[in-house]
Amino acid sequence: MHVLTLLSDPARADLTEAALRELSGWGPRSPRWLADGVALEATLDLLPADRWEAWRRWQERGVDLVLQPAAGRRKKVLLADMDSTMIQQECIDELAAHAGVGEHVAGITARAMNGELDFAEALRSRVALLADLPTAVVDTVLSERITLMPGGSELVATMRAHGAYTALVSGGFTQFTAAVAGRLGFDEHRANTLAVDGGRFTGRVLEPVVGREAKVAALREITAGLGLTPRDAIAVGDGANDLDMLRLAGTGVALHAKPVVAEQVEVRVNHGDLTALLYLQGYAAADLLRPG
Repeated sequence: MHVLTLLSDPARADLTEAALRELSGWGPRSPRWLADGVALEATLDLLPADRWEAWRRWQERGVDLVLQPAAGRRKKVLLADMDSTMIQQECIDELAAHAGVGEHVAGITARAMNGELDFAEALRSRVALLADLPTAVVDTVLSERITLMPGGSELVATMRAHGAYTALVSGGFTQFTAAVAGRLGFDEHRANTLAVDGGRFTGRVLEPVVGREAKVAALREITAGLGLTPRDAIAVGDGANDLDMLRLAGTGVALHAKPVVAEQVEVRVNHGDLTALLYLQGYAAADLLRPG
């Protein structure tokens, strides 16, 4: 048995039951509103052969369509990327703007996240351009530039309240993940560390670089430490360095992802926010919590 989930942008909340009527050929049963106008689910006996054609049609109308096995969809672990996933910015781009090389670094970031460049080498080359930047800039960026992705607080708080373990695993920097993990209530965070000397960044990142392979290793290590497997986890990310983690997790969610990532991941959320990860697990709006 499979579950069909339809998701719209919570800011619009314009989803109606007419969507299921249009998909009546799939034989959807037991429809249930998870959030009025935002998330609707139903069960299917068979996986439709034309599911991707239907997905493309609904994308054009601002609706995410997700099909997944019904069994085991509520997960016990959350692994999340940070930049452009749990927050709306790329931290290295914001630091680079203060160093006067923002446009140049942003271009490298975009290419790296789309899988056009080796992640580790691209990171080292961008970090080198931050040499001699005062470390106090981090506090300025955090307070003035960094905003949380909508739905992130509810995602972390709700999963933790139901016994899940949550980890922020980023190819960014611990100087930012520590603050973001604290604000959102993650159990732990892992990221790269920028080398510092005399209150200024040296232009180096401490080795080894936390990239694509490290995210997979974190997924395996964290789940094994809890007596679980990667199938018990839901992972979310947007860039090429997230791809292997998304493929390995029981549910890998490409959130507003780069095309090269989205086309290789089964679960794609382009219109919903981070609460979509809760609806995909069968949580309803009444179940959603906020930290504190």
